[in-house]
Amino acid sequence: MANIDAGDPPSYLTVLVSAFFNTSLSLDLVLSVAGILLLLLLSALISGAEAAFFSLSDSELETCRQRPQRAYQYILSLLQQPRRLLTTLLVMDNLINVGLVIIAMNLAIRVYGSNYLNFITVISLALLLTIAVAFFGEVLPKIRATHNRLAAARRMAWLVYLADILLKPVTSLLLSISNFIEHNVRNKPSSLVLNDLQNAIDASITDETTVEEKEILKGIVNFSTITVKQIMRSRVDVVAFDHDLSFPELIALINQEGYSRVPVYADTIDKIEGILYIKDLLPHLDAAPEFAWQQLIRPPYFVPESKKIDDLLREFQEMHVHMAIVVDEYGGTSGLLTFEDIIEEIVGEINDEFDEEEPLEYEQLDENTYIFEAHTSLSEFCKVTGMPAEVLEAVRKNNESVGGLMLELFSKIPQEGEEAVLDSYRFKIEAADSTKVKRVKVYVGDANENTSNVA
Repeated sequence: MANIDAGDPPSYLTVLVSAFFNTSLSLDLVLSVAGILLLLLLSALISGAEAAFFSLSDSELETCRQRPQRAYQYILSLLQQPRRLLTTLLVMDNLINVGLVIIAMNLAIRVYGSNYLNFITVISLALLLTIAVAFFGEVLPKIRATHNRLAAARRMAWLVYLADILLKPVTSLLLSISNFIEHNVRNKPSSLVLNDLQNAIDASITDETTVEEKEILKGIVNFSTITVKQIMRSRVDVVAFDHDLSFPELIALINQEGYSRVPVYADTIDKIEGILYIKDLLPHLDAAPEFAWQQLIRPPYFVPESKKIDDLLREFQEMHVHMAIVVDEYGGTSGLLTFEDIIEEIVGEINDEFDEEEPLEYEQLDENTYIFEAHTSLSEFCKVTGMPAEVLEAVRKNNESVGGLMLELFSKIPQEGEEAVLDSYRFKIEAADSTKVKRVKVYVGDANENTSNVA
């Protein structure tokens, strides 16, 4: 470095003039500036490549498939693993930025001297680098690359492909860490997530919140955790028509049942042929008795028992379907689920003027005592009694109704008057026969309390 008298820090002009007449320093200055310019150019190319690769249209990708040149094949190969490609580009960009900082700081120390490199100088240098990298290394190249995406991607394909090979150990490590974190976040115990959401809802509920609003909020919280099996109509309650019915017999059953859509089966309900939409029959009401109504059957939509209802709702919307046949692991019919059933999990029971009044699934005797019908779903049971999900999951096994839960608790078909305790819930069988449970009285409270509450 040129001789500079001690005392006040030299001016920038003095430093530059001193550096110019110092042969060794001037060579360092030229090489450093050249290095900064080169790294800025590389940063611009990498940013342009990122914008170009990830904005290619389907027609441009088809062009790549049709052209045999190696650059186009590199593009297709890199885009087969988009996360790895993005990681490679980000690693390259960060290496370049680190290189820029190192060269710039080294140059400042060489030119200005470590004794006079104060805080203001460092901040000024960082600000200039940030502006240069943001404008020349990010904004400008991305704008230019998006105007001619395929050409920009083709020009950079060889460099990115080479970097993808050289940086594979680094990118593989970063992707492994990312996947590990993502996996653990995604698989956070559902009970913890639900508790967080429930606490947030409880904090937002005021005295002005109605019972209906509280029920809707609870429905929204639990919506993503409910499976098809939990809310479906069981096969024993499914109304379905035999494929071999004559047209007059079919009309008589339609008038009797009153449904707008009905599954049609061949031989047994385990062989669902399709769904009959009653509106499709309207133009044929005056048809002859031998009319082949089977030609109006629409294809059925099958779903597994384990499917989440939020996913099914999305599929219903996308496919314009309103009914799904639920099948078990062996392909047999387990039950049936409709669009309305899913919506009712959020907004509650929906009844129109044609719906008949159905018996209540439960009756509340007092603040802590209920009587449940055995066919009541466990999701409805938890909603009414407030039983925590973790308490139920520990014993429910594959059961989805209150009656099934009783079979699990008693390990047999219980008889009238028998009692069982689960956590702070006491169950007493109100009605049962030799094959099934019919009604259950439930007391919510300390299990050690006097049993007279459920007597």
